[in-house]
Amino acid sequence: MNTCIEVKDLTKSLGGRVVVDKITFRVEKGEVFGLLGHNGAGKSTTIDLLLGLKKADCGTATIFGLNPIGNRKAVFERVGVQLQSSSYQNNIRVDEFCQEMSALYEKPEDYRRLLKTFSLERFEKSQVNKLSGGERQRLSVALALINNPEIVFLDELTTGLDTAARKEVWGHLKELKNKGTTIFLTTHYMEEAESLCDRIFLIKDGKRITEGTVKEVIESSPYDNLEEAYLWSMGEEIAQ
Repeated sequence: MNTCIEVKDLTKSLGGRVVVDKITFRVEKGEVFGLLGHNGAGKSTTIDLLLGLKKADCGTATIFGLNPIGNRKAVFERVGVQLQSSSYQNNIRVDEFCQEMSALYEKPEDYRRLLKTFSLERFEKSQVNKLSGGERQRLSVALALINNPEIVFLDELTTGLDTAARKEVWGHLKELKNKGTTIFLTTHYMEEAESLCDRIFLIKDGKRITEGTVKEVIESSPYDNLEEAYLWSMGEEIAQ
């Protein structure tokens, strides 16, 4: 496989606190890479640094060998992004939002096909703010795919969804993986990581705790499931 994301000693402080602390990892083309940690662990900031939305204090982050700050257009033509803080204009319809996003790219996907893929075609003329939480989450994935990206970044995608909606989204992500799309996701759902990820990277207070395949992380602990292995790796007490 070929490396498409490379991070070396990436560091960032915000408000006098180090939120990303000298982390290093690689993501290979076609894999699903999970960045795991509790709220406030530094996951979203790491994505912001990778995408050039924030500037690192030190260290480097490249996508396709490119610095995302100095090569923003070249990078964003090849990546799709769904951010945890995504917000929508008031009173904008689904089709209007899709058209706005399509206009940003030279060769966008047919947004109507994407809406159909994510079972949203009946909402094409609906206002985005009238959609349910699960429908908005599916729309955010569709929008992240509108440029047919080689890599898609998904930040806490299924937070707030019920079990059925979450598993529906997982099914869509598995289809993307089967097509060869590289997926970089953050989550605090261990079932989600176990179902989707080829490799996981655990961070706490911005620091690397451990990394490897799900199997490797489990086998490095005294436990036989990812949830308990995760808690053990994080140094947390496990309820008996």
